[in-house]
Amino acid sequence: MKLKSKSIATLITGFGLCLALNAQQGVVNVSQDSDIDKLLAYKKDTKTTKVYKIQVYQDVDIDKARREKSNFLNQYNEWPVEIVWNTPNYKVWVGNFSKRLEADRAWAKIKEKYMYAIIFQPKSDD
Repeated sequence: MKLKSKSIATLITGFGLCLALNAQQGVVNVSQDSDIDKLLAYKKDTKTTKVYKIQVYQDVDIDKARREKSNFLNQYNEWPVEIVWNTPNYKVWVGNFSKRLEADRAWAKIKEKYMYAIIFQPKSDD
């Protein structure tokens, strides 16, 4: 008799475990403000990435900086060039390199004519 009651108890326990292990299904509804989607889209658009540039010249005189930019473009026209005002100097910056290796390769070419050229990462305005 004891063996039969143990078997029944084991059977009931096993059956109970089987019921407990079955996954339950349900539906979850998430309610959120529509502005959250707009904010996420804006954040995705303004996501900043690391950018490397090469500074080839700096001077307090804007005319000299413009001349140097023109000279640079006459020698190297494969990268974008800009003049940036950074107190107290005008600086001639080259490139928008997404990888340091790209900047290093460009720097190696530029260094032949611009021995004081340096690679840097501009500070972001964020």
